[in-house]
Amino acid sequence: MQARYLPYVLIAPVSVFLGLFFLYPFYLVAQTAFYDGAGWSLKNFQEVTSYWKFPSSFKNTLWLAAVVVPIQLALALLMATMVNAMKKGRDLVLYIWTIPLGISDLAAGIIWLAIFEQSGFLNSIMHGLGFIDRPTALISYQNPTLIFVAIALAEIWRATAIMLVILVAGIGLIPKEYYEAAQVFGAGRWKQFVRITLPLLRPSLSTALVLRVILAFEVFAVVQALGGTLFPVLMSETYAYQFELLNGSAAAAVALIILGISIASTIAILRVLRVPKGATI
Repeated sequence: MQARYLPYVLIAPVSVFLGLFFLYPFYLVAQTAFYDGAGWSLKNFQEVTSYWKFPSSFKNTLWLAAVVVPIQLALALLMATMVNAMKKGRDLVLYIWTIPLGISDLAAGIIWLAIFEQSGFLNSIMHGLGFIDRPTALISYQNPTLIFVAIALAEIWRATAIMLVILVAGIGLIPKEYYEAAQVFGAGRWKQFVRITLPLLRPSLSTALVLRVILAFEVFAVVQALGGTLFPVLMSETYAYQFELLNGSAAAAVALIILGISIASTIAILRVLRVPKGATI
């Protein structure tokens, strides 16, 4: 009898934790978003979606995720494959590549701001090489594309290691016998990668992509440091509603919109990368 209930006893603390610190706060946020003082309605959602900044913040959020995440995935796959093939210095290289994980979002944004600002590193290099006559303001309302590039570069530098760590662990679970058999039959590195690594890496790929996409939709500190109000995103609008306009209901509505986008993206990723029944790693 005790063995029968042991699994439920083991998951009880986690269930209580999720209930207290996720489900209950989620209920409060949903209640705030759908309640307008007179009853349940979509008034708050209509208010935030009709605001003039919403289309640009929505578009910027999606574009940033659409550009950054695929580049990070390609880099993480390349880096994980290189680390897995190394005989010596593997741990040192992996440690160096994961250093950005120890840097906060805001600190990463400030680091890249020091590169792109008028008195920053990039201006100094270009001026020293004679490409420009004098330092110029690279990040300004006149250069929206460069603001996007700066934010994308900062996010790629800062968060690629998240996917790298997951993929390195996933590649480590693939039996070496598969690669040895492929070499016997004359398969090159690319064919081994396409026919062995990618198919057997699906669980790790789905985990890495889901985590990174969710975090991409929640990007805030890096954007604030580099773009500020010149590059609005959904999370910055949530912050503005909550702390500048003191409109908690509208902030809750934007937060639920972000949650909806994240859930839809997660479902799409899991469906595309779902592992067939009976498949094992």
